[in-house]
Amino acid sequence: MPNARRDSLLVALAALLPLLLLLLQERRIAGAIGFPLDDSWIHLQFARNLIEGAGFSYNPGQPVAGSTAPLWTVLLAGGALVAGPSLVTAKVMGVALTIGGALATQRAALEWGASRATALGAGVGFTWAGPLAWGSLSGMEVPLAALLVALALVALARDRLIWTAFLAALAVLARPEALLLAPALLIGRRVTVPRALLFTGVVMVVIAPAVAFSLATVGAPVPATAVAKVEGGLIGWLRGIHEPAATLWFRRPWAFMRDWVAWLVSTNWLLPLALLPGIVVAWRRGGRALGVAACVLFVHPLGMALLAPYRPPSFQEGRYSAHLLPLALVALAGAASALPPRVRRGVVLGYLMLALVALPRAADRYAWGVQNINAMQVHLGHWVAGHVPPSARLALNDIGAIAFISRRPVIDLMGLVTPDILPYRREGEEGVARYLAEQCPQFVIVFPAWFPTMTSRREVLVPIYSVKLPRNEVAGAAEMVVYELKRCTV
Repeated sequence: MPNARRDSLLVALAALLPLLLLLLQERRIAGAIGFPLDDSWIHLQFARNLIEGAGFSYNPGQPVAGSTAPLWTVLLAGGALVAGPSLVTAKVMGVALTIGGALATQRAALEWGASRATALGAGVGFTWAGPLAWGSLSGMEVPLAALLVALALVALARDRLIWTAFLAALAVLARPEALLLAPALLIGRRVTVPRALLFTGVVMVVIAPAVAFSLATVGAPVPATAVAKVEGGLIGWLRGIHEPAATLWFRRPWAFMRDWVAWLVSTNWLLPLALLPGIVVAWRRGGRALGVAACVLFVHPLGMALLAPYRPPSFQEGRYSAHLLPLALVALAGAASALPPRVRRGVVLGYLMLALVALPRAADRYAWGVQNINAMQVHLGHWVAGHVPPSARLALNDIGAIAFISRRPVIDLMGLVTPDILPYRREGEEGVARYLAEQCPQFVIVFPAWFPTMTSRREVLVPIYSVKLPRNEVAGAAEMVVYELKRCTV
Protein backbone atom coordinates (compact mmCIF):
# COMPACT_ATOMS: atom_id res chain seq x y z
CA MET A 1 0.00 0.00 0.00
CA PRO A 2 1.45 3.41 -0.94
CA ASN A 3 2.61 5.52 2.01
CA ALA A 4 0.03 8.26 1.43
CA ARG A 5 -2.88 5.83 1.44
CA ARG A 6 -1.53 4.04 4.49
CA ASP A 7 -1.17 7.32 6.40
CA SER A 8 -4.71 8.36 5.47
CA LEU A 9 -6.03 5.01 6.67
CA LEU A 10 -4.16 5.43 9.97
CA VAL A 11 -5.70 8.88 10.46
CA ALA A 12 -9.19 7.53 9.80
CA LEU A 13 -8.67 4.58 12.15
CA ALA A 14 -7.29 6.90 14.86
CA ALA A 15 -10.67 8.65 14.93
CA LEU A 16 -12.25 5.47 16.29
CA LEU A 17 -10.48 5.73 19.64
CA PRO A 18 -12.03 9.02 20.90
CA LEU A 19 -15.38 8.18 19.35
CA LEU A 20 -15.48 4.83 21.15
CA LEU A 21 -14.47 6.49 24.40
CA LEU A 22 -17.17 9.17 24.13
CA LEU A 23 -19.85 6.65 23.18
CA LEU A 24 -18.95 4.35 26.07
CA GLN A 25 -19.13 7.24 28.53
CA GLU A 26 -22.42 8.37 26.98
CA ARG A 27 -23.87 4.92 27.58
CA ARG A 28 -22.49 4.72 31.13
CA ILE A 29 -23.54 8.20 32.28
CA ALA A 30 -26.53 9.12 30.10
CA GLY A 31 -27.82 5.63 29.39
CA ALA A 32 -29.00 6.63 25.93
CA ILE A 33 -27.86 8.39 22.78
CA GLY A 34 -28.30 12.15 22.76
CA PHE A 35 -26.86 15.59 22.11
CA PRO A 36 -24.72 17.46 24.66
CA LEU A 37 -26.43 20.78 23.82
CA ASP A 38 -30.01 21.84 23.28
CA ASP A 39 -28.79 23.95 20.33
CA SER A 40 -28.19 20.76 18.33
CA TRP A 41 -31.94 20.16 18.29
CA ILE A 42 -32.43 23.67 16.88
CA HIS A 43 -30.44 22.73 13.78
CA LEU A 44 -32.45 19.53 13.48
CA GLN A 45 -35.73 21.45 13.71
CA PHE A 46 -34.69 23.81 10.90
CA ALA A 47 -33.48 20.84 8.84
CA ARG A 48 -36.77 18.97 9.25
CA ASN A 49 -38.80 22.00 8.22
CA LEU A 50 -36.60 22.46 5.17
CA ILE A 51 -37.09 18.91 3.90
CA GLU A 52 -40.82 19.02 4.71
CA GLY A 53 -41.27 22.06 2.46
CA ALA A 54 -41.71 24.66 5.22
CA GLY A 55 -38.66 26.64 4.14
CA PHE A 56 -35.92 27.96 6.41
CA SER A 57 -38.25 28.35 9.36
CA TYR A 58 -38.52 27.26 12.96
CA ASN A 59 -42.29 27.51 13.18
CA PRO A 60 -43.48 26.28 9.77
CA GLY A 61 -44.56 29.16 7.56
CA GLN A 62 -42.52 31.78 9.47
CA PRO A 63 -39.15 32.21 7.71
CA VAL A 64 -36.40 33.39 10.03
CA ALA A 65 -32.61 33.60 9.98
CA GLY A 66 -32.25 31.76 13.27
CA SER A 67 -29.06 29.76 12.68
CA THR A 68 -25.60 31.19 13.28
CA ALA A 69 -24.26 28.28 11.20
CA PRO A 70 -26.63 28.22 8.22
CA LEU A 71 -24.30 26.07 6.10
CA TRP A 72 -24.41 23.29 8.70
CA THR A 73 -28.20 23.59 8.94
CA VAL A 74 -28.59 23.24 5.16
CA LEU A 75 -26.08 20.39 4.99
CA LEU A 76 -27.90 18.63 7.82
CA ALA A 77 -31.13 19.03 5.87
CA GLY A 78 -29.45 17.29 2.93
CA GLY A 79 -28.49 14.38 5.16
CA ALA A 80 -31.98 14.33 6.66
CA LEU A 81 -33.48 14.15 3.17
CA VAL A 82 -31.58 10.89 2.63
CA ALA A 83 -31.73 9.31 6.08
CA GLY A 84 -34.37 11.29 7.98
CA PRO A 85 -33.95 14.07 10.58
CA SER A 86 -32.57 12.20 13.56
CA LEU A 87 -29.82 12.04 16.14
CA VAL A 88 -28.11 9.28 14.19
CA THR A 89 -28.09 11.28 10.96
CA ALA A 90 -26.48 14.27 12.65
CA LYS A 91 -23.89 12.13 14.42
CA VAL A 92 -22.91 10.11 11.34
CA MET A 93 -22.47 13.33 9.39
CA GLY A 94 -20.40 14.78 12.23
CA VAL A 95 -18.10 11.76 12.33
CA ALA A 96 -17.65 11.84 8.54
CA LEU A 97 -16.79 15.55 8.64
CA THR A 98 -14.35 14.98 11.49
CA ILE A 99 -12.48 12.31 9.57
CA GLY A 100 -12.53 14.58 6.51
CA GLY A 101 -11.14 17.42 8.62
CA ALA A 102 -8.35 15.22 9.94
CA LEU A 103 -7.38 14.11 6.43
CA ALA A 104 -7.50 17.72 5.20
CA THR A 105 -5.29 18.82 8.12
CA GLN A 106 -2.79 16.09 7.27
CA ARG A 107 -2.78 17.20 3.63
CA ALA A 108 -2.41 20.87 4.61
CA ALA A 109 0.60 20.03 6.78
CA LEU A 110 2.23 18.22 3.86
CA GLU A 111 1.48 21.12 1.50
CA TRP A 112 3.22 23.50 3.92
CA GLY A 113 6.38 21.39 4.00
CA ALA A 114 5.87 19.15 7.01
CA SER A 115 7.49 15.73 7.02
CA ARG A 116 5.33 12.65 6.55
CA ALA A 117 5.57 11.76 10.24
CA THR A 118 4.60 15.20 11.54
CA ALA A 119 1.79 15.52 9.00
CA LEU A 120 0.49 12.15 10.18
CA GLY A 121 0.76 13.43 13.75
CA ALA A 122 -1.26 16.53 12.80
CA GLY A 123 -4.02 14.39 11.30
CA VAL A 124 -4.18 12.08 14.31
CA GLY A 125 -3.91 15.08 16.64
CA PHE A 126 -7.02 16.49 14.97
CA THR A 127 -9.09 13.40 15.78
CA TRP A 128 -7.68 13.18 19.32
CA ALA A 129 -8.41 16.81 20.21
CA GLY A 130 -11.15 16.77 22.85
CA PRO A 131 -13.17 19.70 21.41
CA LEU A 132 -13.19 18.11 17.94
CA ALA A 133 -14.07 14.65 19.27
CA TRP A 134 -16.91 16.31 21.23
CA GLY A 135 -17.93 18.20 18.11
CA SER A 136 -18.08 15.07 15.97
CA LEU A 137 -20.95 13.67 18.07
CA SER A 138 -22.51 16.95 19.18
CA GLY A 139 -24.85 17.56 16.24
CA MET A 140 -23.22 21.00 15.92
CA GLU A 141 -21.22 22.75 13.21
CA VAL A 142 -17.80 22.20 14.83
CA PRO A 143 -16.34 19.55 12.46
CA LEU A 144 -17.71 21.29 9.36
CA ALA A 145 -16.04 24.60 10.23
CA ALA A 146 -12.76 22.85 11.07
CA LEU A 147 -12.82 20.92 7.78
CA LEU A 148 -13.36 24.10 5.77
CA VAL A 149 -10.50 25.90 7.53
CA ALA A 150 -8.19 22.96 6.82
CA LEU A 151 -9.22 22.92 3.15
CA ALA A 152 -8.67 26.68 2.94
CA LEU A 153 -5.12 26.13 4.21
CA VAL A 154 -4.55 23.55 1.46
CA ALA A 155 -5.80 26.05 -1.16
CA LEU A 156 -3.63 28.80 0.35
CA ALA A 157 -0.54 26.59 0.19
CA ARG A 158 -1.20 26.06 -3.52
CA ASP A 159 -1.89 29.79 -3.99
CA ARG A 160 -5.37 29.11 -5.39
CA LEU A 161 -6.89 32.51 -4.70
CA ILE A 162 -10.48 31.79 -5.72
CA TRP A 163 -10.60 28.46 -3.88
CA THR A 164 -9.06 30.02 -0.78
CA ALA A 165 -11.67 32.79 -0.79
CA PHE A 166 -14.51 30.36 -1.52
CA LEU A 167 -13.56 28.00 1.32
CA ALA A 168 -12.97 30.88 3.72
CA ALA A 169 -16.45 32.22 2.96
CA LEU A 170 -18.00 28.79 3.50
CA ALA A 171 -16.18 28.59 6.83
CA VAL A 172 -17.84 31.90 7.82
CA LEU A 173 -21.24 30.39 7.00
CA ALA A 174 -20.34 27.45 9.24
CA ARG A 175 -18.88 29.52 12.10
CA PRO A 176 -18.99 33.34 11.88
CA GLU A 177 -15.82 33.76 13.96
CA ALA A 178 -13.96 32.37 10.94
CA LEU A 179 -14.39 35.82 9.41
CA LEU A 180 -11.29 36.86 11.38
CA LEU A 181 -9.26 34.37 9.33
CA ALA A 182 -10.35 35.59 5.89
CA PRO A 183 -8.24 38.81 5.76
CA ALA A 184 -5.15 36.88 6.91
CA LEU A 185 -5.60 34.41 4.06
CA LEU A 186 -5.64 37.34 1.63
CA ILE A 187 -2.72 39.42 2.91
CA GLY A 188 -0.45 36.44 3.48
CA ARG A 189 0.18 36.27 -0.25
CA ARG A 190 1.19 39.06 -2.59
CA VAL A 191 -1.54 41.68 -2.40
CA THR A 192 -2.54 43.56 -5.54
CA VAL A 193 -5.71 45.46 -6.28
CA PRO A 194 -7.05 42.79 -8.70
CA ARG A 195 -6.32 39.96 -6.25
CA ALA A 196 -7.89 41.86 -3.35
CA LEU A 197 -11.00 42.66 -5.38
CA LEU A 198 -11.33 39.08 -6.61
CA PHE A 199 -10.89 37.59 -3.12
CA THR A 200 -13.34 40.04 -1.55
CA GLY A 201 -15.81 39.57 -4.39
CA VAL A 202 -15.85 35.80 -4.01
CA VAL A 203 -16.38 36.05 -0.24
CA MET A 204 -19.20 38.56 -0.65
CA VAL A 205 -20.96 36.52 -3.33
CA VAL A 206 -20.87 33.39 -1.19
CA ILE A 207 -22.20 35.00 1.98
CA ALA A 208 -24.61 37.39 0.20
CA PRO A 209 -27.64 35.02 0.25
CA ALA A 210 -27.34 34.54 4.02
CA VAL A 211 -26.96 38.28 4.58
CA ALA A 212 -29.97 39.04 2.37
CA PHE A 213 -32.10 36.45 4.17
CA SER A 214 -31.11 37.90 7.55
CA LEU A 215 -31.98 41.42 6.39
CA ALA A 216 -35.35 40.23 5.10
CA THR A 217 -36.37 38.25 8.19
CA VAL A 218 -34.49 39.88 11.06
CA GLY A 219 -33.78 43.40 9.78
CA ALA A 220 -30.04 42.97 10.39
CA PRO A 221 -27.20 41.60 8.22
CA VAL A 222 -26.62 38.76 10.72
CA PRO A 223 -28.99 36.07 12.04
CA ALA A 224 -31.23 36.72 15.02
CA THR A 225 -29.03 34.31 16.96
CA ALA A 226 -26.11 36.73 16.62
CA VAL A 227 -28.21 39.85 17.29
CA ALA A 228 -29.66 38.31 20.44
CA LYS A 229 -26.29 37.21 21.83
CA VAL A 230 -24.20 40.36 21.38
CA GLU A 231 -23.53 41.72 24.85
CA GLY A 232 -21.24 44.64 24.07
CA GLY A 233 -18.12 45.31 22.06
CA LEU A 234 -17.89 47.50 19.00
CA ILE A 235 -20.91 45.93 17.30
CA GLY A 236 -22.87 46.27 20.53
CA TRP A 237 -21.84 49.92 20.67
CA LEU A 238 -23.34 50.45 17.21
CA ARG A 239 -26.59 48.93 18.56
CA GLY A 240 -26.60 51.33 21.49
CA ILE A 241 -25.08 48.99 24.09
CA HIS A 242 -22.56 51.32 25.72
CA GLU A 243 -20.19 49.94 28.33
CA PRO A 244 -17.18 51.36 30.22
CA ALA A 245 -14.12 51.89 28.05
CA ALA A 246 -12.03 49.88 30.50
CA THR A 247 -14.31 46.88 30.00
CA LEU A 248 -14.32 47.18 26.23
CA TRP A 249 -10.61 47.75 25.68
CA PHE A 250 -8.90 46.05 28.63
CA ARG A 251 -10.86 43.88 31.07
CA ARG A 252 -12.77 41.73 28.59
CA PRO A 253 -9.89 41.26 26.08
CA TRP A 254 -7.61 40.24 28.95
CA ALA A 255 -10.25 37.86 30.32
CA PHE A 256 -10.83 36.33 26.87
CA MET A 257 -7.09 35.90 26.29
CA ARG A 258 -6.67 34.12 29.65
CA ASP A 259 -9.65 31.91 28.85
CA TRP A 260 -8.17 31.14 25.42
CA VAL A 261 -4.89 30.00 26.97
CA ALA A 262 -6.73 27.90 29.56
CA TRP A 263 -8.78 26.25 26.79
CA LEU A 264 -5.63 25.45 24.82
CA VAL A 265 -4.10 23.92 27.96
CA SER A 266 -7.21 21.78 28.52
CA THR A 267 -6.98 20.56 24.91
CA ASN A 268 -3.27 19.79 25.01
CA TRP A 269 -0.60 21.09 27.40
CA LEU A 270 1.85 21.58 24.53
CA LEU A 271 -0.43 23.90 22.54
CA PRO A 272 0.08 27.19 24.44
CA LEU A 273 3.74 26.37 25.18
CA ALA A 274 4.69 25.58 21.58
CA LEU A 275 2.38 27.95 19.72
CA LEU A 276 4.50 31.11 19.69
CA PRO A 277 7.84 29.48 18.81
CA GLY A 278 5.96 27.18 16.44
CA ILE A 279 4.48 30.11 14.55
CA VAL A 280 7.90 31.81 14.31
CA VAL A 281 9.49 28.66 12.87
CA ALA A 282 6.48 28.01 10.64
CA TRP A 283 6.77 31.58 9.27
CA ARG A 284 10.44 31.02 8.44
CA ARG A 285 9.81 27.64 6.83
CA GLY A 286 6.41 28.19 5.22
CA GLY A 287 6.79 31.86 4.42
CA ARG A 288 4.61 34.84 5.16
CA ALA A 289 1.36 33.19 4.05
CA LEU A 290 1.38 30.52 6.76
CA GLY A 291 2.85 32.91 9.34
CA VAL A 292 0.19 35.56 8.85
CA ALA A 293 -2.60 32.97 8.91
CA ALA A 294 -1.18 31.45 12.11
CA CYS A 295 -1.18 34.86 13.80
CA VAL A 296 -4.98 34.62 13.82
CA LEU A 297 -4.50 32.20 16.71
CA PHE A 298 -3.59 35.26 18.80
CA VAL A 299 -6.05 37.64 17.14
CA HIS A 300 -9.04 35.32 17.63
CA PRO A 301 -9.71 35.84 21.38
CA LEU A 302 -9.10 39.58 21.07
CA GLY A 303 -11.42 39.82 18.08
CA MET A 304 -14.13 37.94 19.95
CA ALA A 305 -13.75 40.29 22.92
CA LEU A 306 -13.67 43.54 20.96
CA LEU A 307 -16.16 42.99 18.15
CA ALA A 308 -19.21 41.06 19.35
CA PRO A 309 -18.61 39.42 22.73
CA TYR A 310 -21.03 36.82 23.98
CA ARG A 311 -19.17 34.05 25.78
CA PRO A 312 -15.40 33.44 26.11
CA PRO A 313 -13.46 31.20 23.67
CA SER A 314 -13.82 28.07 25.82
CA PHE A 315 -17.63 28.29 25.98
CA GLN A 316 -19.38 24.98 25.23
CA GLU A 317 -16.16 23.02 24.69
CA GLY A 318 -14.75 25.86 22.61
CA ARG A 319 -17.22 25.46 19.76
CA TYR A 320 -16.64 29.10 18.79
CA SER A 321 -12.90 28.42 18.57
CA ALA A 322 -12.30 24.78 17.60
CA HIS A 323 -12.29 25.61 13.88
CA LEU A 324 -8.80 27.09 14.41
CA LEU A 325 -7.26 23.87 15.73
CA PRO A 326 -6.31 22.70 12.18
CA LEU A 327 -4.38 25.96 11.76
CA ALA A 328 -2.51 25.37 15.04
CA LEU A 329 -1.73 21.77 14.10
CA VAL A 330 -0.46 22.70 10.64
CA ALA A 331 1.78 25.44 12.06
CA LEU A 332 3.17 23.12 14.75
CA ALA A 333 3.70 20.29 12.27
CA GLY A 334 5.70 22.61 10.03
CA ALA A 335 7.77 23.82 12.95
CA ALA A 336 8.40 20.30 14.29
CA SER A 337 9.66 19.24 10.87
CA ALA A 338 12.64 21.57 11.37
CA LEU A 339 13.82 19.51 14.35
CA PRO A 340 16.26 16.59 14.13
CA PRO A 341 14.43 13.34 13.27
CA ARG A 342 14.76 11.77 16.74
CA VAL A 343 13.62 14.94 18.51
CA ARG A 344 10.80 15.35 15.98
CA ARG A 345 9.46 11.87 16.69
CA GLY A 346 9.61 12.55 20.42
CA VAL A 347 7.68 15.81 20.05
CA VAL A 348 4.97 14.19 17.91
CA LEU A 349 4.59 11.23 20.27
CA GLY A 350 4.59 13.54 23.29
CA TYR A 351 1.87 15.72 21.77
CA LEU A 352 -0.30 12.69 20.99
CA MET A 353 0.19 11.20 24.46
CA LEU A 354 -0.89 14.47 26.08
CA ALA A 355 -3.93 14.55 23.79
CA LEU A 356 -4.86 11.05 24.95
CA VAL A 357 -4.51 12.07 28.59
CA ALA A 358 -7.02 14.90 28.07
CA LEU A 359 -9.58 12.77 26.21
CA PRO A 360 -11.24 11.04 29.22
CA ARG A 361 -12.18 14.40 30.74
CA ALA A 362 -13.63 15.50 27.39
CA ALA A 363 -15.60 12.25 27.23
CA ASP A 364 -17.00 12.85 30.72
CA ARG A 365 -18.07 16.39 29.82
CA TYR A 366 -19.72 15.14 26.64
CA ALA A 367 -21.57 12.35 28.46
CA TRP A 368 -22.84 14.62 31.25
CA GLY A 369 -24.00 17.09 28.61
CA VAL A 370 -26.03 14.35 26.94
CA GLN A 371 -27.41 13.24 30.31
CA ASN A 372 -28.50 16.78 31.21
CA ILE A 373 -30.20 17.52 27.90
CA ASN A 374 -31.93 14.13 27.77
CA ALA A 375 -33.12 14.40 31.38
CA MET A 376 -34.43 17.94 31.00
CA GLN A 377 -35.19 19.28 27.51
CA VAL A 378 -35.76 15.93 25.78
CA HIS A 379 -37.88 14.68 28.67
CA LEU A 380 -39.96 17.85 28.62
CA GLY A 381 -40.40 17.55 24.85
CA HIS A 382 -41.99 14.13 25.32
CA TRP A 383 -44.05 15.39 28.26
CA VAL A 384 -45.43 18.27 26.18
CA ALA A 385 -46.21 15.88 23.31
CA GLY A 386 -48.30 13.78 25.67
CA HIS A 387 -49.96 16.47 27.81
CA VAL A 388 -50.34 19.66 25.77
CA PRO A 389 -52.89 20.21 22.96
CA PRO A 390 -51.25 20.15 19.48
CA SER A 391 -52.37 23.69 18.72
CA ALA A 392 -51.09 25.18 21.98
CA ARG A 393 -48.31 27.74 21.71
CA LEU A 394 -45.32 27.45 24.01
CA ALA A 395 -43.07 30.23 25.23
CA LEU A 396 -39.60 28.81 25.88
CA ASN A 397 -36.13 29.90 26.85
CA ASP A 398 -34.65 26.65 25.45
CA ILE A 399 -36.30 25.99 22.12
CA GLY A 400 -34.44 22.97 20.74
CA ALA A 401 -35.55 19.53 21.92
CA ILE A 402 -38.92 20.67 23.26
CA ALA A 403 -39.99 22.14 19.90
CA PHE A 404 -38.52 19.31 17.80
CA ILE A 405 -40.06 16.47 19.80
CA SER A 406 -43.42 18.08 20.59
CA ARG A 407 -43.94 19.80 17.20
CA ARG A 408 -45.75 22.64 18.98
CA PRO A 409 -45.45 26.25 17.75
CA VAL A 410 -43.07 28.19 19.96
CA ILE A 411 -42.19 31.70 21.05
CA ASP A 412 -38.48 32.04 21.78
CA LEU A 413 -38.05 34.26 24.82
CA MET A 414 -34.34 34.64 24.06
CA GLY A 415 -35.00 35.94 20.53
CA LEU A 416 -32.99 33.36 18.58
CA VAL A 417 -35.93 32.51 16.31
CA THR A 418 -38.40 35.17 17.49
CA PRO A 419 -36.67 38.42 16.52
CA ASP A 420 -39.77 40.48 17.41
CA ILE A 421 -38.94 40.05 21.10
CA LEU A 422 -35.45 41.57 20.84
CA PRO A 423 -36.55 45.19 21.51
CA TYR A 424 -38.49 43.96 24.56
CA ARG A 425 -35.50 42.01 25.85
CA ARG A 426 -33.49 45.22 26.10
CA GLU A 427 -35.88 46.19 28.92
CA GLY A 428 -34.94 43.07 30.87
CA GLU A 429 -37.38 40.70 32.53
CA GLU A 430 -40.15 43.28 32.56
CA GLY A 431 -39.94 43.64 28.79
CA VAL A 432 -40.17 39.87 28.35
CA ALA A 433 -43.25 39.81 30.60
CA ARG A 434 -44.83 42.55 28.51
CA TYR A 435 -44.17 40.60 25.30
CA LEU A 436 -45.76 37.50 26.85
CA ALA A 437 -48.84 39.53 27.78
CA GLU A 438 -49.16 40.70 24.17
CA GLN A 439 -48.63 37.25 22.61
CA CYS A 440 -50.54 35.25 25.22
CA PRO A 441 -49.19 31.70 24.73
CA GLN A 442 -50.99 28.92 26.58
CA PHE A 443 -47.86 27.53 28.29
CA VAL A 444 -44.53 28.94 29.42
CA ILE A 445 -41.56 26.61 29.98
CA VAL A 446 -38.54 28.35 31.46
CA PHE A 447 -35.80 28.33 34.07
CA PRO A 448 -37.38 30.16 37.04
CA ALA A 449 -33.90 31.36 37.97
CA TRP A 450 -33.82 33.38 34.74
CA PHE A 451 -37.19 35.05 35.35
CA PRO A 452 -37.63 35.17 39.15
CA THR A 453 -40.08 38.08 39.27
CA MET A 454 -42.24 36.91 36.40
CA THR A 455 -42.48 33.28 37.58
CA SER A 456 -43.31 34.30 41.15
CA ARG A 457 -46.70 35.69 40.06
CA ARG A 458 -48.63 32.48 40.69
CA GLU A 459 -51.99 34.09 39.92
CA VAL A 460 -50.72 34.48 36.34
CA LEU A 461 -48.26 31.62 35.83
CA VAL A 462 -49.31 28.38 37.50
CA PRO A 463 -46.62 25.65 37.70
CA ILE A 464 -47.91 22.29 36.53
CA TYR A 465 -44.73 20.24 35.95
CA SER A 466 -41.00 20.55 36.58
CA VAL A 467 -37.66 18.85 36.07
CA LYS A 468 -34.67 19.31 38.35
CA LEU A 469 -31.19 18.02 37.55
CA PRO A 470 -29.29 16.51 40.51
CA ARG A 471 -26.03 17.32 38.71
CA ASN A 472 -26.20 20.20 36.25
CA GLU A 473 -23.26 20.56 33.86
CA VAL A 474 -24.62 22.28 30.74
CA ALA A 475 -28.20 23.48 31.32
CA GLY A 476 -28.84 27.16 31.94
CA ALA A 477 -30.16 26.30 35.42
CA ALA A 478 -30.80 23.13 37.40
CA GLU A 479 -34.60 23.43 37.29
CA MET A 480 -37.01 23.99 34.42
CA VAL A 481 -40.74 24.43 35.06
CA VAL A 482 -43.85 24.17 32.88
CA TYR A 483 -46.32 26.95 33.67
CA GLU A 484 -49.83 27.39 32.43
CA LEU A 485 -50.60 31.01 31.58
CA LYS A 486 -53.88 31.78 33.34
CA ARG A 487 -54.30 35.32 32.13
CA CYS A 488 -52.40 37.56 29.74
CA THR A 489 -51.30 40.16 32.24
CA VAL A 490 -47.87 38.94 33.20
